[in-house]
Amino acid sequence: MPMHRLPQLRPIAPSDDPQMAAIIRAVMPEFGAGGPGFAIHDPEVDFMSRAYAAPRCHYLVLDLDGRVLGGGGVAPLEGGDGETAELRKMYFLPEARGHGLGELVARAVLDKAREFGFRRCYLETLTGMDAAQRLYARLGFVRRKSALGNTGHGGCDRWYELDLATWSTTKP
Repeated sequence: MPMHRLPQLRPIAPSDDPQMAAIIRAVMPEFGAGGPGFAIHDPEVDFMSRAYAAPRCHYLVLDLDGRVLGGGGVAPLEGGDGETAELRKMYFLPEARGHGLGELVARAVLDKAREFGFRRCYLETLTGMDAAQRLYARLGFVRRKSALGNTGHGGCDRWYELDLATWSTTKP
């Protein structure tokens, strides 16, 4: 479905929390990620604006006339080394996919991670999220053989890492 207007990219606000929680709860099961060990059960899902108000955290939403279409963020990797950010909670409604909006969000939050002084960015995903994995490869993420940190997402089976020191914020 073509988008006639581009949504606004902006930081998450408390009023966005219910919409973003609904998106996460709708999208994750679509990819078989509704059970234990997935981000759908993270306590922050209902209070995203509060979770990403913490130091070195940043979350952006796509807003089309007050309707949130998705979003994504970065935060310090739980159980990490302090130099590694995690790309987190990047989910979009079906109508927002395939328009380059995921890349727009990812580039903006990765740029913010670098501003925060992170040297690396890590992410977890799963088999079946093929379009997301193609995006991560385009952005320069390299697949890892094992998980990092202590995210609690034991259901994920794909792990990626990006060197923020050499990453380019501009498209290749």
